[in-house]
Amino acid sequence: MTTLHYTQTVVIIRAPFVVDRYGNETTERDWSSATRTTVRRVSVQPDTSTEDDGDRPAVTTGLRLTTRRGVDVDLVPGDRVVVMGRLLDIDGEPARYVVGGRHHHTEARLKEVAG
Repeated sequence: MTTLHYTQTVVIIRAPFVVDRYGNETTERDWSSATRTTVRRVSVQPDTSTEDDGDRPAVTTGLRLTTRRGVDVDLVPGDRVVVMGRLLDIDGEPARYVVGGRHHHTEARLKEVAG
């Protein structure tokens, strides 16, 4: 892979978990307190997309974020990513590939649900 394909910039958005009145961390995110991290020189390409025409029509658009060789990014399930002005969710656990005992690259599936 050449570096010519890694020309996109994304913003990773991570929100802390809400703490309830008893001091316990909940599963709800506080998006008003989210941090934003800009990541340059990645590749974002189309991935699987689906349409659901049931009671509530929806389109799920999938994209795949890939880093350059030897580069990892701090992505975890629950993060959001802004790509080309679109806000997408991390879909599952990012994949960190290892070759010869060393980190090779990272891939993350992103999804946007409309409808």
